[in-house]
Amino acid sequence: MSPPSTSTVRSPAVAGTFYPIHPTACRQQAEAFLRPAPAPAGNRPLLGGIVPHAGWICSGAIAGQTIATLAQSTRPDVVVVFGAIHTPVRVDYAALDSHSGWAVPGGQSAVHEPLQRHLAEQRGLFAVDERLHRYEHAVEVELPMLQLAFPNTAILPVEVPVNQQAAEIGRQTARRIQKSNLRAIYLASSDLTHYGPNYGFYPAGIGLPGIQWANDNDRRLLDLVRRLAADAIVPEVRAHYNACGGGAIAAMLAACLEHGATQATVLRHTNSYETLADVQPQPPDNSVGYAGVVIG
Repeated sequence: MSPPSTSTVRSPAVAGTFYPIHPTACRQQAEAFLRPAPAPAGNRPLLGGIVPHAGWICSGAIAGQTIATLAQSTRPDVVVVFGAIHTPVRVDYAALDSHSGWAVPGGQSAVHEPLQRHLAEQRGLFAVDERLHRYEHAVEVELPMLQLAFPNTAILPVEVPVNQQAAEIGRQTARRIQKSNLRAIYLASSDLTHYGPNYGFYPAGIGLPGIQWANDNDRRLLDLVRRLAADAIVPEVRAHYNACGGGAIAAMLAACLEHGATQATVLRHTNSYETLADVQPQPPDNSVGYAGVVIG
């Protein structure tokens, strides 16, 4: 594990593959994605949401819509990004990063270091572990859009395992933020069901019926999200494989509940087979589910 740094900046790991590497192209594409949806009913300030984290060609518009909708509601002091863990390192704690900033093409986000230090003191729940962030894309792909939507706002990247502590990680993050008198937005960066031979998971066979099954599998999870059932997310994901970031979703929901959340609104639910249909059509063999959700 790495000690916190006061001077280092994390370089982009997936620019040029998941999103544009040229600063101008990156900014222009991010700006094009930031198109808010109508505000959910109830006129409550929004507290967080779910954003997908695939390559922008697949899910950037959904992530951008969600981020823009949140940005219309509040101006936070920090954006906490609970991320899925794709790095093949098994951990039982939430991994904080060791850098003081994160760079993407044309921009840089400062990490909220005081908040990170306080959380790192909660051993067993949190640890500073740069390995989990070094090549991970779940947080990074959101940053160009976050930098435009929330200018000069600090971030807190947190990789959350899919385990029984996930919701508590979110609760403790929110309590620390409340104690620090900070305003926060909480994001869960997660895709949904990964279906097909590419992912070794196709219980309903290959083809359109299989993709429909995957959509229904996503809806099982989204029904729990609508109910704000933070503690039910990890058992659901372990049983039905319907999110890669189940821990991140549980943490985000639990954090929002600490701030008084009462409703979740699904802005859009789709999959990679559908989003690629107009730009790069694929056979109906594989799909990844995506949802944009806001919590208020």
